[in-house]
Amino acid sequence: MNLLAKSVRPARPFPGPRQPRAVLPAAPEATAGPLALGLPAMILTLGAALLVGCATGPRFDARHPAVGLPASATNRAATNLAVTNLTTATLTNELDPTLLEPLTNFFTLGPGDRVEIELIGDPSTRATALVGPDGKLYYYLLPGLEVWGLTLGQTKALLEQELQKYIRDQPRVSLTLRTIESKQVWLLGRLNAPGIYPMNGPMTLLEAISLAGGPVSSRPYASLTGGALSSGTSATVEELADLHRGFVIRHGKFLPVDFYRLLHDGDLSQNIYLLPDDFVYLPSAVSQNVFVLGAVGEPRSVTYLPRMTLTAAIANAGGTIKYAYLGHVAIVRGSLTRPRIAVVDYRAIVHGRQPDVLLQPHDIVYVPFAPYRTLLRYADLILTTFVQTVGVNEGASAVTRGASPVGTFLPIAP
Repeated sequence: MNLLAKSVRPARPFPGPRQPRAVLPAAPEATAGPLALGLPAMILTLGAALLVGCATGPRFDARHPAVGLPASATNRAATNLAVTNLTTATLTNELDPTLLEPLTNFFTLGPGDRVEIELIGDPSTRATALVGPDGKLYYYLLPGLEVWGLTLGQTKALLEQELQKYIRDQPRVSLTLRTIESKQVWLLGRLNAPGIYPMNGPMTLLEAISLAGGPVSSRPYASLTGGALSSGTSATVEELADLHRGFVIRHGKFLPVDFYRLLHDGDLSQNIYLLPDDFVYLPSAVSQNVFVLGAVGEPRSVTYLPRMTLTAAIANAGGTIKYAYLGHVAIVRGSLTRPRIAVVDYRAIVHGRQPDVLLQPHDIVYVPFAPYRTLLRYADLILTTFVQTVGVNEGASAVTRGASPVGTFLPIAP
């Protein structure tokens, strides 16, 4: 969707510190003249021009009343949600094909790994040695040897070379890897055995999930049984593990793996190879939260209540902070691999010039520090912020019982 990459000029520059109204030029949205009356039409025209010709699929319209409400509530919602400056689009992220290829690198030692060393022909020299936090290995008469990043073969050769300084005959060393602590993968969330697991070789996402007991469900998931779930069974893995909102983080970046396609449909095109320190998370399908992130007082998840509005969610997160750009507040809805994004003018809502917007469970609300320039980069920024926030909190809970929730925001112009 090339049109999403085109620049969108902000309606007005990034606001500086608040100044007396008398010294500021009149803002277009505060003017009651013809310009203010024509601004919604101008914005809608710009949004239409941006999206013409894009195969976006179903569009997320924050103006649409909630489905399933009584007739009176629906009429009231239709009146209260007539937002006029909404830009919508459905974004599709694709996995890099190289993620499906196993790494050719051999295992290398790191801090925390344990090896068993023995001089062949002398059982009394057998000992277990630990690679210390400084990456050094201590054995026999040797001073600390730098083995961090070395393969087992390279470490064996280094031991024999250094031992030759203290042993008359050519030493022959037996080296065996006993435990791995330096390379781990984080498997958390609604899994039967969540935890931090050692990674001693190439490991696919499916193998990692299997290692953690599979997602919490009433029966095995699709890919372990050789295909998609049968249509005649009512119980599915979505009951306890939310496959639409699971994610993988690598080096702080969001990888758009579709867990629903992998575990429900048996689509192995989503079965990527993991790397050490990858973070895999499957959230609960029954939780009812709205996530408020960015330029707010307390970025966090807010418990969803029936007919929760955008202003209520932001107020529960401490409200907006100084320098927040209120003209491009985003609402992201749907799965993380096919997100739908709506951009609303929150300043106009709080000043009563536009109606409030109803939210849904699992919505992500993002208050930026600057206007967005391209919709695709804006969506990537929001999703990255979201997965990093969830990852930090879930990771802290995994290693520290009772850890305090952490809120994150990225003061970056999207």
